[in-house]
Amino acid sequence: MEYREVMRILKTLGSPENVAGMARFGIVVRNAYGVSAPALKKLAKQIGRNHALAQQLWRSGNHDARCLAGLIDYPAAVDERQMENWAKDFDSWAVVDGTCNNLFRKTAIAHQKAAEWAKREQEFVKRAGFSLMACLAVHDKDAADAQFLRYLALIKREARDERNFVKKAVSWALRQIGKRNLRLRRQAIKTATEIHALDSAAARWIASNALRELKSEKVQLRLRRAASLRRPSLASSR
Repeated sequence: MEYREVMRILKTLGSPENVAGMARFGIVVRNAYGVSAPALKKLAKQIGRNHALAQQLWRSGNHDARCLAGLIDYPAAVDERQMENWAKDFDSWAVVDGTCNNLFRKTAIAHQKAAEWAKREQEFVKRAGFSLMACLAVHDKDAADAQFLRYLALIKREARDERNFVKKAVSWALRQIGKRNLRLRRQAIKTATEIHALDSAAARWIASNALRELKSEKVQLRLRRAASLRRPSLASSR
C-alpha cells in the first residue's frame, strides 16, 4: 500500500466516539481519526513491514498513523537518529507506549535509550525511558538481572517527578522489573520501600502502587512456580 491509500483507509476506520474516548483517557486528539487498536493491528498485518512507509506515516503527525508506523517499521532498520527524532515528536502516552512496545524495545540500542531517556527532562521522552524499561522487563528474556538492577537506581532517582504521565511510567517500570523473577522482586521491594520514605507525594504513590502488586500472593506464587521450573531436578543433575 502507498501512503495516501493508507491515510484514506485510516480515515474511514476512524470514529468520532473513539476520539472522544481517547480524550477522556488523556490522549492528544487534535489530529486523530480514532481508529481502534484491533483495527490498526489488522491493517498493519495487511501492509506488512515497510520502513519507508513508516517514516511517511510518522511525518504526517496524525495519531493513528504514528501508532501504525510503530507497528510496521523494521526494528533492524531503526537507528539512533530515528529514535531521537521520533522521541522529540512524542506528545501522547499512547504513542509513546505503543512505539516503545511495538518497535523500540526490539532495537539493538533499546537498553541504551531507556537509560538515557529516563534522565531527560521532557515529559514524554522521560516517559519513553521508563516505558522501555517496563517493556524490556517483560520481553527481553536474555537480559541479565544486572541490567535491571541498574534501572532500579534510575527509578529511585526520578521517583519525585510529580507529572502524571511520568510517575505512572516509573511505577510501571518498577512493577515489571519486580515481576521478572524472585531476586528482582526482592530488590524492587527494597527500592520501593526506599522510595516511600522520600519526601514526595509522587514517590509515595509510586511505592505504594508497586508494593501492593509485588507483595500480592498472585505475583509471589507465579514467580515461585517459574523458579521451580527453572531449577534442575536432582535426577537430571546426577
